[in-house]
Amino acid sequence: MTKEEYAAAARYWDEKDAGSVRLERDKLQTMAGEYIRANNTCALATGAGSYVRCTPIEYSYHDGCFWLFSEGGKKFIGLADNPNVSLAIFDKYEGFGKLHGMQVQGTAEMIEPFSPAYNAHAAYKNIPLDALRGLRSPMHLICVHPTRIDCLFSDFKELGCGTRQTLLPDAE
Repeated sequence: MTKEEYAAAARYWDEKDAGSVRLERDKLQTMAGEYIRANNTCALATGAGSYVRCTPIEYSYHDGCFWLFSEGGKKFIGLADNPNVSLAIFDKYEGFGKLHGMQVQGTAEMIEPFSPAYNAHAAYKNIPLDALRGLRSPMHLICVHPTRIDCLFSDFKELGCGTRQTLLPDAE
């Protein structure tokens, strides 16, 4: 492909979405939140330079953020140099009329072990702090602050809207 063909392909959804009916923000926020809370596993993409890693990982969602405990792994190569991440949550594909998935762009923040935020999340997950303190290596806590959430839900069509909707969490 030429650079122009790549650019045209990259613009596909922007151009398609420009003419689609937008869902009311509160309704979109409610539906996105319900979908996030109905799931607990995502694919987390991290990268720096030419290194890219996509890791399936369990998450929790509260206080407007995704929270991920991790023992470690190659995802930290990217996190060390680049706080920008993407995560995806999706259902098994069963046809165009049953699409449910989302892509989240955001910034990752490493939470200091046994800080108030770390302890609060451990309590949220019902993990005793003594159990975390007893581990041979620290359990790391990644907090992803979403900056953009793109939802692809077939349900939107039933509401008279385009099947792809974008939520900007920081927008008022």
